[in-house]
Amino acid sequence: MLKIDLKDRKILYQLDLNCRQSNNQIGRKVGLSKEVVNYRIKRLQDLGVIKCFWTSINSLKLGYYAFRIYINFLDVSPETKEKIINYFKNYKNIWTLQSAKGPIDLSAVLWVDDVYKFNQFWNKTLDTYGNYFEKYSVSILTQVNCLKRSYLLKDGYDKTDREFYTISCVGEPAKIDKLDYQLLNEIADNARISLLKLAEKLNSSSQTINYRIKSLIKKDVILAFRVDIDLSMLNLQNCMIDIYLKDHTKGNKIEEYLKGNPYVGYIMDMTIGWCDLNFELLVKDFNSLTKIIDEIDKRFPGAIRKTNFWMAREIHKERWLPELF
Repeated sequence: MLKIDLKDRKILYQLDLNCRQSNNQIGRKVGLSKEVVNYRIKRLQDLGVIKCFWTSINSLKLGYYAFRIYINFLDVSPETKEKIINYFKNYKNIWTLQSAKGPIDLSAVLWVDDVYKFNQFWNKTLDTYGNYFEKYSVSILTQVNCLKRSYLLKDGYDKTDREFYTISCVGEPAKIDKLDYQLLNEIADNARISLLKLAEKLNSSSQTINYRIKSLIKKDVILAFRVDIDLSMLNLQNCMIDIYLKDHTKGNKIEEYLKGNPYVGYIMDMTIGWCDLNFELLVKDFNSLTKIIDEIDKRFPGAIRKTNFWMAREIHKERWLPELF
């Protein structure tokens, strides 16, 4: 049986706050030597608990919009389903793509900088695979609140310190140049790569790369350097909850309540289309899921019109920046 103790969890927590911090820095925070931290990280990678290190990039700040597509399949074979999934995976503007079990079968979020080009892509999609879609829905995400992985600390987390960062369409787009984008492209799914290797790849100096990273952080383009964890190794699974409000004045209060739950990963509280409030919840089983939904209903009587949920079967892709080809 896989054993992950509290020290491992604390290391994972620190890596998710900033995976570019040194093992020595992590060691001081968790009470271990640099050598032990290095050993434990490698062990967690070898076990498959750590899948990769990635960068949370605020592409909305680069002039993109986030379009979310929910698809229900109709009379589709496993082979055709795989073709459809690969079709979306190979599209360079995909943010997240995951198979689901529940009211929808496939969830895709796309980065869109040109509505006309998106319309062309979607028309091509329908021409090619539309016969396999029973129905679909397109909505726009305008704000996502990302929370810290407090569940890793079990009962030792600060309930008032859960907010991590917010992705929003508010404000003017940040101005970046070609080198900035090349840098973002490199660290999008390799956040722990060294400055020296980045400098070599981008034909620049490590001092320049370090300055550029700090500048992109200051511009709120880079929001965090995080770790991707295989939740199944922690006996958890990802679930998405859609809330349709009857009383919209209660939306902020429901959101504040959700932030107190250490198993809530992020909250989409501003969407155009689909539901009024959507959040990610990590659960151990179906009973724990329904218990939390019931608690929300009891806490806010008369505020919620309907609640839907779906379980993530497999995450096929997650990349917080359109790929640079």
